Amino acid sequence: MGNRKRIIYTALALLPLGSVACSKVEKPVANEPVYELAGGCYAVSTQDGRFLGEGGASYAFAVESAGEAAAFRLQPSDLGHYVLYDRERNYLAAKRGAKAGPWKLLRTDRKADVRIPHHQRFSDAEWAVETKAGTTSPYLLRHLNSKLYLGQGGLVSAEDALELKFVEQQNCSAYPELPLDAGGTVRSEPWPDGQVYGMADSHSHIMTNLGFGGGGIFHGAPFHRLGVEHALEDCDEVHGPEGRRDIVGYFMSGGGDLDMSLITDVLVNGSLSVYNHDTAGYPKFTSWPNAEYSYTHQTQYYRWIERAWLSGLRLVFQHATGNSGLCEFMVGLGAGVAPYTCNDMVSVDRTIEETRAMERYIDARSGGPGRGWFRIVNTPEEARAEINKGNLAVVLGIEISNIFDCFLTPPPGAPKCTVEHVKEQVRRYYEKGVRVVFPVHKYDNGFSAGDGHRGIIELGNVINSGHMSNYTLDCPDIEHNFDRGDVVFGGLNVPRDDYFSRPLLDVSRLTEEPLMTLLPIVPGLAQPRLEGEYCQAAGLTDLGKTLIRELMKYGMIIDIAHLPKWSTVQALEIFEENDYPAISTHGQNYDGRLYRTGGLSKSGFGTCGDPETPGTMAAGFLAKARDVQEANGLPAQPLGFDLNGFAGGRGPRFGPNSVCSTAQANPVTWPFKSYDGQVTFEQPTLGERIIDFNETGMLHIGLLPELIEDVRRDGGSDDDLEPLFRSAEALLQVWEAIEAAAK
Repeated sequence: MGNRKRIIYTALALLPLGSVACSKVEKPVANEPVYELAGGCYAVSTQDGRFLGEGGASYAFAVESAGEAAAFRLQPSDLGHYVLYDRERNYLAAKRGAKAGPWKLLRTDRKADVRIPHHQRFSDAEWAVETKAGTTSPYLLRHLNSKLYLGQGGLVSAEDALELKFVEQQNCSAYPELPLDAGGTVRSEPWPDGQVYGMADSHSHIMTNLGFGGGGIFHGAPFHRLGVEHALEDCDEVHGPEGRRDIVGYFMSGGGDLDMSLITDVLVNGSLSVYNHDTAGYPKFTSWPNAEYSYTHQTQYYRWIERAWLSGLRLVFQHATGNSGLCEFMVGLGAGVAPYTCNDMVSVDRTIEETRAMERYIDARSGGPGRGWFRIVNTPEEARAEINKGNLAVVLGIEISNIFDCFLTPPPGAPKCTVEHVKEQVRRYYEKGVRVVFPVHKYDNGFSAGDGHRGIIELGNVINSGHMSNYTLDCPDIEHNFDRGDVVFGGLNVPRDDYFSRPLLDVSRLTEEPLMTLLPIVPGLAQPRLEGEYCQAAGLTDLGKTLIRELMKYGMIIDIAHLPKWSTVQALEIFEENDYPAISTHGQNYDGRLYRTGGLSKSGFGTCGDPETPGTMAAGFLAKARDVQEANGLPAQPLGFDLNGFAGGRGPRFGPNSVCSTAQANPVTWPFKSYDGQVTFEQPTLGERIIDFNETGMLHIGLLPELIEDVRRDGGSDDDLEPLFRSAEALLQVWEAIEAAAK
């Protein structure tokens, strides 16, 4: 795009739309009755007036009045799917007898009876509410796992299903859930000049629990069909007592240095020999979530995202992530499990599927299809339309190490990637709705060297491909967050001329024999670091250049934040030659070259204020916004928290854990109003805990309102914050310019 000014699209932004309630959006269409039952309190009755009542360990249609009947909270688990939860907090479930015997009704409060095992799709406590074809009543209840229907004597075939009514009741038990600690309406109108209103988070990982094979490394889901008790349960089953199996979290979160004896202990025993963290989840949450220190626990539960949405978050790039090498390593140590497979692209597919399931789940809680505030979009036009309704537009992306199964060292039996394979995969994932792609993430693959992140990532890169580190002092003069500086494991650096040469380490049996596989590199771990400005010796491969050009043909958003230095130089040349904008969401702008292509990086706010200089925390953000403006872009910057991406969250500026060297003033107090004045935020809670943001920092995405208020308390004015609330517009303009360049 060069210095060409971007067109500001306003047609959709000027549609006349009003405000919406804080937990729902405008209802687009008339809805079916099965969706309108969501969250209601009902007795279940046959057509002749017999009610479902409690009968010890089961239920039966043996009650003749609604007053004596069991009263159920109909808690949605998906569109048209429900959990029936009675006043005594028991579930209406059905269990199969021993040796595949008949299914029997069950009244239970045991978590074990309703848990969803990895081999099942549904809980034994989930039911579909149906009506006969062409009718709106009466209702039928179909048990999802058995595919049988509720009948007079238990579960029966469809021919014998009872025709049911739901009779409204009072005083049902509340289904367990986290509160929003906020109330009001959501602003849905654009800015007066027609630009969309709202913040953008350009780098997010909502579903990291599905990366790394789905078990053993990351704990906690952003939603669960059965609610918060299952989504954010105690992590001891995953991370072990005292979190000692949370090996990745311990080293990645800065819990310990790379002590050789500790690493050896992990390799031998498959767990840490020292205390790591308290494992309690809902409702105690003793030590997690904590985005600053606890990288391997969920920080984006959907209610926390909803609270951020209430504060003005309107656009999110949601990336599938993970790493097959780390997964295989943890499984081999016995410190993790892989319920499906460690393969990166299987994780991507499951993440895409589950993100769409989360959209349906929020729809179900909001009254039916299309009624939720969480909307997956495929085009900037769709994003504008949803944002102007007051919704959160979600864009699917991929940030994974071995994207499209293009390994540097293919596993046994796996073919090497070809140009034809790459073209097919780009087309396939575009059709799946993916619009943002990182060509490489941390580790070397068939497209490029990884980004050279030091420390434990060096070791991970060896595990991922079997190649030793490949660092050099012959580096281009370009800024980089990761590919720079000392090599921590100097003994693992064995530079090679041929990027695709035969690896020195055979990692094909890593899962079966982790200790024997890694034994040859143990002496190298004890060698001293190499001091100097090292970078990765390799850049883009020919296949990597093909990938970038194929992504450009489809108008995909290419994020180059994890390309190493040499690859970054090559990629920028391709973008400049083709007038094609790119993004880099770890903050680099490469001396303005990224902005001059029409692209964007990301920004954020400082942690500490200066009582003598009001607005200090916003100064860096505003400086980057001005840099974009000077390159003929919109003076705004998206955020890029990278939550659940093994990146630290914003810490506190008060209290014993503050990193501020000077005394701080004007802490956040509650209640306070959102930037637009539409929503009131109360002091946040976390299960049984009351959270003081001033002393905890941004534990999870739901404390985004407090982060913004903290900037305001430091002296940041409404004018200072306006570029933040135009950041969704800025990112959409880049996306539109990318699509125009592709055409």
